[in-house]
Amino acid sequence: MVHEEGDVKSNPSQQQSISTHSEVAQSAGIGVEVQGLVKRYGTLVALDHVSFNVKAGELFALLGPNGAGKTTLLHILCTILSPDEGRALIAGADVVQQALRARRRLGVVFQEPSLDDRLTVYENLEFHGLVYGVPAALRRKRIDEMLHVVELSDWRERLVRTLSVGMKRRLEIARALIHDSRVLFLDEPTVGLDAQSRARIWRYLHDLRQQRDLTLIVTTHYIEEVEQADRVAIIDQGKLLAIDTPLALKSAHGHEVLEVSPINAEVRAHILAEYQNKIVKTSEDQLTLKVEDGRFIEHFLSIYGSQVRAMTRIEPSLESVFLSLTGRAIRDQEASARERTLAFGKQGGEHTR
Repeated sequence: MVHEEGDVKSNPSQQQSISTHSEVAQSAGIGVEVQGLVKRYGTLVALDHVSFNVKAGELFALLGPNGAGKTTLLHILCTILSPDEGRALIAGADVVQQALRARRRLGVVFQEPSLDDRLTVYENLEFHGLVYGVPAALRRKRIDEMLHVVELSDWRERLVRTLSVGMKRRLEIARALIHDSRVLFLDEPTVGLDAQSRARIWRYLHDLRQQRDLTLIVTTHYIEEVEQADRVAIIDQGKLLAIDTPLALKSAHGHEVLEVSPINAEVRAHILAEYQNKIVKTSEDQLTLKVEDGRFIEHFLSIYGSQVRAMTRIEPSLESVFLSLTGRAIRDQEASARERTLAFGKQGGEHTR
């Protein structure tokens, strides 16, 4: 069982400082506090003085490509890794000095599967409740409630190995909330899932957020999934580049773009040459140009209107925000090994119920 007495003991002045800071954070309605986190792996700086606060009850998204530092940040917040510099608090508990106390206040759904597939659905939840010292009566009640919420009640006696990828993800969400977690971390929770399963996962998360008054912190590289967040932090190469509401980020950093498909290679070359300072993305059959004023499109059409197969005008988006801040599109990132494996599995016919 998890006992808070196992926390790292600090000297009396440190304990008083932590206690006072915890009280201030909680009274201010702060669910997670991050102060100047640095994490290095040799010469690689995975996190470079990252700081932010997440309000209690907030849906907070960390947006960045693979390798941006999102998972490293979550591993520190979940007490798996220790930072080289800085500190972090979960619902007022320091993740280093009060690690076990912090763990009692958080739930986590890892990017990599972490269920025991030799056990049944019920046994996985029961074991988690036992580890966290949830009393027997409350444990049984929570298991029944969470299985109902994620629509797995009929599968409670099935071995986890018989579940689809989407069902396992739903079970991991249920498991993370068997104990009294106040903050739920989800690391790329919908990677490898089809569109229907992804929508279902998000429906569960929104329902749970309302029912449990949860603080949700989600890492993702799916642009469309962060549009619904209260605030978004854009992270790349270990640095926090911007943090605000989706609307404010688009207003401050986004830009309108024009996607055009030239009719042939010659026209493509002419457009590239004439608008080289406005090209933000290129592919074999499509060019994306930044629209800086209303006259740009009129000017472009007057020259190339009959020489493009298709043209799409796109309003400012978080995609363009990321492009503006980093100089590249987030969707250009190569799929991770996990994504390739799961995509292969889906081709083999695995679907969620």
